[in-house]
Amino acid sequence: MQNGGAGALRIRQVLLLFVLLGMSQAGSKSGRFSVAEEMQSGSYVGNLAKDLGLEVGELFSRGAQVVSNDNKHRLQLDLNNGNLLLSEALDREELCGFTEPCVLHFQVLMKNPLQILRIELEVRDINDHSPVFLEKEMLLEIPEHTPVGAIFLLESAKDLDVGINALKSYTISPNSHFHIKMRVNPDNKKYPELVLDKALDYEEQSQLSFILTAVDGGSPPRSGTASVRVVVVDSNDNSPEFEQQFYEVKIPENSMLGSLVVTVSAWDLDSGKNGEISYTFSHASEDIRKTFEINQKSGQVSLTSSLDFETIQSYSIIIQATDGGGLFGKSTVRIQVMDVNDNTPEVTVSSITSPIPENSLETVVMIFSIRDRDSGDNGRMICSIPEDLPFVLKSSIENYYTLETEGTLDRESRAQYNITITVTDLGTPRLKTQHNITLMVSDVNDNAPAFTQTSYTLFVRENNSPALHIGSVSATDRDAGANAQVTYSLLPPQDPQLPLASLVSINADNGQLFALRALDYEALRVLEFGVGAVDRGSPALSSQALVRVLVLDANDNSPFVLYPLQNGSAACTELVPRAAEPGYLVSKVVAVDGDSGQNAWLSYQLLKATEPGLFSVWAHNGEVRTARLLSERDAAKHRLLVLVKDNGEPPLSASVTLHVLLVDGFSQPYLPLPEAAADAAQADPLTVYLVIALASVSSLFLFSVLAFIAVRLCRRNRASWAGGCSEPEGHFLGQLVDVSGTGTLSQNYQHEVCLRGGTATNEFKFLKPIIPNLPLQCPEKEENPPFCSSFGFSIQ
Repeated sequence: MQNGGAGALRIRQVLLLFVLLGMSQAGSKSGRFSVAEEMQSGSYVGNLAKDLGLEVGELFSRGAQVVSNDNKHRLQLDLNNGNLLLSEALDREELCGFTEPCVLHFQVLMKNPLQILRIELEVRDINDHSPVFLEKEMLLEIPEHTPVGAIFLLESAKDLDVGINALKSYTISPNSHFHIKMRVNPDNKKYPELVLDKALDYEEQSQLSFILTAVDGGSPPRSGTASVRVVVVDSNDNSPEFEQQFYEVKIPENSMLGSLVVTVSAWDLDSGKNGEISYTFSHASEDIRKTFEINQKSGQVSLTSSLDFETIQSYSIIIQATDGGGLFGKSTVRIQVMDVNDNTPEVTVSSITSPIPENSLETVVMIFSIRDRDSGDNGRMICSIPEDLPFVLKSSIENYYTLETEGTLDRESRAQYNITITVTDLGTPRLKTQHNITLMVSDVNDNAPAFTQTSYTLFVRENNSPALHIGSVSATDRDAGANAQVTYSLLPPQDPQLPLASLVSINADNGQLFALRALDYEALRVLEFGVGAVDRGSPALSSQALVRVLVLDANDNSPFVLYPLQNGSAACTELVPRAAEPGYLVSKVVAVDGDSGQNAWLSYQLLKATEPGLFSVWAHNGEVRTARLLSERDAAKHRLLVLVKDNGEPPLSASVTLHVLLVDGFSQPYLPLPEAAADAAQADPLTVYLVIALASVSSLFLFSVLAFIAVRLCRRNRASWAGGCSEPEGHFLGQLVDVSGTGTLSQNYQHEVCLRGGTATNEFKFLKPIIPNLPLQCPEKEENPPFCSSFGFSIQ
């Protein structure tokens, strides 16, 4: 019920607009022009700008155009000078028939703002048609006793011209029996009547012939002729008479073919053949003969062709009843065609704009007019569109409408609208016409690219091959065309010292990320940078996302032995008293691994020994201990080969040689190894002395430099240490050792090593790798603060 009420309210609003617009038409501008028919195309009609009081430039700037109700382009407007010109030759008779004056209605549409002006063009008649008789020979049968003064109706001539150019008079060739008298019917048609001036005598002259001439009023006048033959009939002195001299009939325009229109009836007082009556149409036009027929015996008039109220509203037919002797009587039948609602409304589109940009306000999409050829309520119309569309219909004059946007459109929500304009008349039954248009919405760059994620985390294993594809970022844009084409780029890093452009690159078209060179986990574990996505709209819109690249460790660093030193100098010899108990700590192999995780888990293994079973190496801490009690039978000198292996895949390893000397007590002087003693005995004494002196000086210098570096490091970082750093209580000195290997990377590494004082074993503690150029940090404060040092090494 609510929808029905809303629809009725909408209909009342549209009807009210029609009434108001009709009232406002009295004050609207209009122009009237006149032109003679049959003028050539391009002939001058008048100046529209001067007649309507407009500027010529205004017509051009406002896109003026001339349209007509039947959508035929009979006039053209020259926007350069405002002249109205004929687009084609006009035939007044074809356009208006016998209607006078012949006025054609046009509208001038102008935009910005929308204005509709009415103009009228009167087509003046010229004398281009001669009167024409439908029958070139007329036959009259007149009884010989017909009294003088009798009148005989002749077939009329037809002249398509109107006004002064129409049919004016009739004449006949000179004769002694007849003269012409012109009769004007109520429908203003002129018929010739033959008046008998002298009695006919069958025996004297059985027939007469003369020429009937029809002359129009043009200048110069035109004429048409027909021959009249009069046959004198002997003795029939009663003419047929109709029951009614005038019949009036109303018939709907949708009557079926063959239906009865009217029945006329006449009688004749004569008998025999002279009393037999036949009915015919007299002076009937071609339209009447095509539309109706009459039964010659019964006088029934029936329909033979479809009626159209919009073309012809009424017919006037003269019916002649003729007896067997040639006498006749006449009656007029007027047939009034009644209108029925048989014409659907028509929609004529004057202009349409598609596509229209999104976000535009109150844009005129289409200008159109509606028309219904019916009359009365059958010709009244209402116009509507679906209510769920963001458009509105606005009524103008002369049944013109504009379709406008009601608000802003969003192409991303809906890029196409199928709009159905429904025009319904108020007849019974109601007829309607639907006009469908497809409206496209063009894109405006109002959406920035959007990444599928605000941040991306990518993983790449170190030592990757250059130009390796490590992942992708993706952004989408809801716009279309160039506005949706996304280009990717790397954003400048926050740290200006980070050489981002030499580390990674991005494909500008698809967002694929590539590592430009091999990455080293030990040098760079996490790489964070921003990526941008910008569209190709105007102005361009953009967005950003964060990319975090995590470098995964690979087992690319072999264990490095810190102690005992393997620098090519004299081997370090560990002294072990023969009275040592099983499990006595002989030494400890200290090694580090530049990798992380399980790749840095080290295990120790005794590969070779001078006397197997005498010494053992603990697998997890590298401690070398005695495995049993020592005896006098055990050799004094032992050489141990210890293997240090990480837990990577595949595992990498390093080996170190440890020299052990068994002594009876620590007071026993150091004895050189047999190999060294033999070599010294064979060498030149002076050379031996020089080598010993050089080694001593070098060792002193090296120890001095290492001690100086350790003291400086402790002083510089004492404020930041939780437990503080101090000089070692034992005899172990921190050393910074640079070892060149044969690895695949070129980075320097430092590992923090602490010797915990006050312990029974003086264990080494390997805390963590130290990133170059970062300050050394010691563990938190303990009761026995350890001695901290840094062992640095580089792998080439």
